[in-house]
Amino acid sequence: MSTTTPVRIRRGGPGDVAAVLAMFDSAVAWLTAQGRTGQWGSEPFSIQPGRVRTVSGWAAGDGMRIAEVGGEPAGCMVLGAPMDYIAPAGEPELYVQGLVIDRRFAGLDVGGTLLRHAYAEAVAAGVSLLRVDCYAGDDGRLVRYYESQGFTRTEQFTVGAWPGQLLQRRVA
Repeated sequence: MSTTTPVRIRRGGPGDVAAVLAMFDSAVAWLTAQGRTGQWGSEPFSIQPGRVRTVSGWAAGDGMRIAEVGGEPAGCMVLGAPMDYIAPAGEPELYVQGLVIDRRFAGLDVGGTLLRHAYAEAVAAGVSLLRVDCYAGDDGRLVRYYESQGFTRTEQFTVGAWPGQLLQRRVA
């Protein structure tokens, strides 16, 4: 696949649970191979009942978006309200609750395409703010990725020992 392969976004649903778990499994394997287990650990999501419940819950709601490349699921994003460990913004917002890309589609801007889609959905919904949180440990690479996508850092937080960074992007 070339970097010009089109990425198509569609709504996700219960039929996408296995594909999304496989995306997370591929990301966990890639991170683990690099010695980067702080974000999601080293165990596949597909064998962790809590993770399976989370993905199944996302799929049952209306916020799951699936990015497809060549008709194959390549990435997943979930939109909705802030996570329970993040205070609401105090203004209309859309929150990226989850974002994962199948490593087979690395380099095709699947994540960027999903985040641009989230921005477009925020515009269409008339909200003024798009927010996301992410793992802020190791070398901060993930935080810098979101900054490269137009987000700015707002506050750091921890969930247990997990270091997080909240980021936002104003919606025009």
